Amino acid sequence: MDLLRYVAFSTDPLGGNPAGVVLDATGMDEAAMAATAADVGYSETAFVVPRQDGELDIRYFSPQTEVPFCGHATIATAVAHAQRYGVGRLLLHTQAGPVPVTTSAGPDGAVVATLVSVAPRTAEISAADLAELLAALRWSAADLDPELPPRAAYAGAWHPVIAAASRERLADLDYDMAALGALMARRDWTTITLVRRESPTVFHTRNPFPPGGVVEDPATGAASAALGGYLRSLDLVDVPAVLTVHQGVDMGRPSLITVGVPADPAAGIEVTGTAVPIA
Repeated sequence: MDLLRYVAFSTDPLGGNPAGVVLDATGMDEAAMAATAADVGYSETAFVVPRQDGELDIRYFSPQTEVPFCGHATIATAVAHAQRYGVGRLLLHTQAGPVPVTTSAGPDGAVVATLVSVAPRTAEISAADLAELLAALRWSAADLDPELPPRAAYAGAWHPVIAAASRERLADLDYDMAALGALMARRDWTTITLVRRESPTVFHTRNPFPPGGVVEDPATGAASAALGGYLRSLDLVDVPAVLTVHQGVDMGRPSLITVGVPADPAAGIEVTGTAVPIA
C-alpha cells in the first residue's frame, strides 16, 4: 500500500485540510481501510480502486466511520493522481454516485482540481431537531441570521446549514461534542455547516465533525457543495454564481474553496481547489 498525505484547498502544507490518499487500494477490505484511516488520523482518507474501464471506485473513511462522499479528499486524490499520471478528466464512483473531476496545471505549475457533485437537494429541519442542535452548539435563536434559514443540505452527504448573525458568533466555537454527535448520528448528518455571509458571494464557514471523531474540519468540499445547492434552491444567490468560501481561519489552517453554482436547478455543484503533498 502506497499511502500519500496531501493538504487540500491550500498551497501551504500548514493550511487547508489534510487527507490520506491510497491511489491503488486493490485487495484492501473494509476493515483494512478503516484501520488505516484510524492510524492516519486525518478527518478523511480516500481509498481508490482502479477499474478495468479506466474509471475509479473510491471510498472515504474518517478515524471512526465511513462517509459516502468527501470533497477535500476527492480534491487531494485528483491532484495526487494528476501528479503521478498526468492531468485530465477522471470519473470517480462514490457511494453517493458518480463524481467527475477535471485537473489542470495552473500558471504557477500547481495542479487545480474541479469536482462536480451529485445533484443537490435541501430538506427542512424540524423545530425539535433545531432546538436540540442549537442547544448542543450552545447557540440561541438570537445567534441566527434570519436571511439564511436553517436547512439540511445535500450534495453527496447531508450537512445542516446554520447561519450566524455575526462573525464573532461564528468565531466562538464551543459545543457539546457528545450531544451534537448523538443528534447527527440519528439524523445521518455528516458535518454541521456553520456559516457567516460576508457578501452575496463570499462566505466564512466552520464544520464540526463529531461523527468522525473530529472536533472541526478546516476545509469541507462536500459541505461547500451542499451550501451552493442550498443557496440556489432557496433563491439566496443570483445564478450562475461563483462563491468564495473561507474556512479553517479560526483554527489556524486557512483554506480557500471556490464553488460554482450553475443556473440549472438539477445540475451538480462545482468545487474547485488545489492540493499539495505533506512532507
